[in-house]
Formats: sequence, structure tokens, C-alpha cells
Amino acid sequence: MKKAIVTGFSSGIGKAICESLEDIGYKVFRLKSRLEDSLNLELEVKTLLKSNEIDLLVNCAGIGIFKPHEEISILKIKELIDINLSAPIILSNLCLRSLKKTKGHIINISSVEATRHSKFSALYTATKSGLRDFGLALFEELRKADVKVTTINPDLTKTNFFDDFNFEPSENKKAHLLASDIAKSVLQIVEFEGVITDITIRPQRLEIKKK
Repeated sequence: MKKAIVTGFSSGIGKAICESLEDIGYKVFRLKSRLEDSLNLELEVKTLLKSNEIDLLVNCAGIGIFKPHEEISILKIKELIDINLSAPIILSNLCLRSLKKTKGHIINISSVEATRHSKFSALYTATKSGLRDFGLALFEELRKADVKVTTINPDLTKTNFFDDFNFEPSENKKAHLLASDIAKSVLQIVEFEGVITDITIRPQRLEIKKK
């Protein structure tokens, strides 16, 4: 049985990925990746790896904020960097020896914002583009070890990600993705014989609804 670690598992894309992996026979370890105590995170992962070799790491946990940069608190800046960028880098570091043994796969869930430059998205874009570049560079490092690294850049996806914002995807089915769409892409990527290093998934239309 193949084994996966997935962060951001409680809702949205992460929850859909967990369920889809379990449907095809993976044993999924759901991991909280917030870095209030990085030593506890390290201990948790090392304890898990003592009795399990990991075939797949999915770094899915993420939060966003979209407002003028000077209005963002220092604590919020640190929180976004910790969750969106530092945690995936640290988890990849902790899991790599196991992934090299299994010739496994790292999948990072980034964002379409990593591929463009949007107003009021400087901080979020910085964390997600950092994650994307980390994944692309790490793949080059790991090619000879036969470890795959993929970055997925989803566009507007209808999840609770938008609960605290003043906008959300429109109800038009052509103007948003579903969490299940991203989960299906994960399954296609892990089953592909080659390596998809970077993929951006978008709805046909661009429509945003103000709350």
C-alpha cells in the first residue's frame, strides 16, 4: 500500500485530495503544518517516518490575504510566509530521505497568482511564487534520485478559502473550478509515467462576485 502525507486536509482542495487518494488505495496521513512550534512538527514527522516510508507528499495547506500591503499586520505577514512557504520547504526537507527510497513524489499546491502579478496580492503572490520556484528548482536537484516534483497552480476554486474575503468566484460553472477538479488532476499526475513539473488549471471564464 502506498502512503501519502497531505496538509490542508480539513476542507476544500486538501480534503478532496485525501479522499481521492484513499479511493485509489493510498494510506493518507493527515498532517497539520502550522509552524507555531516547528520542533513539534519536526518530531511528528520524524516519528511517523520511523515506521512508514512515504511515497507522496502533498503540500496543500495555504491561506490568503488581498489588501494594500501597508494594511497587513506583521503577524499576518509572518503567518502567510510560515504556512504557504516555510512549512512546505521544511516538510520536503524532512521527507526527502524517505521519498528517495520509494522514488516518490512531492506535489505542491501553489496558485495561479504565482504566474502573474495582481493588485493587492503582493504578499500572497510572493509566498506562492516562492513555492512554485522552490518546486521547480528542487526537481532539478532530484532528477537523478528519481523523485518527482510537481507544482499545481489552480485558478479560482470554489472552496471556503474565500470565506473571509469581500469577493468570491461567481456561481457560473464556467467561471470557477471545484476542489474535485484539482484532486482529479493530482491522480492523473501521480499515475503519469513521466513528470509534470508545473501545471496551471483554470476555468474558461473570469467572473468574480463581490460580497
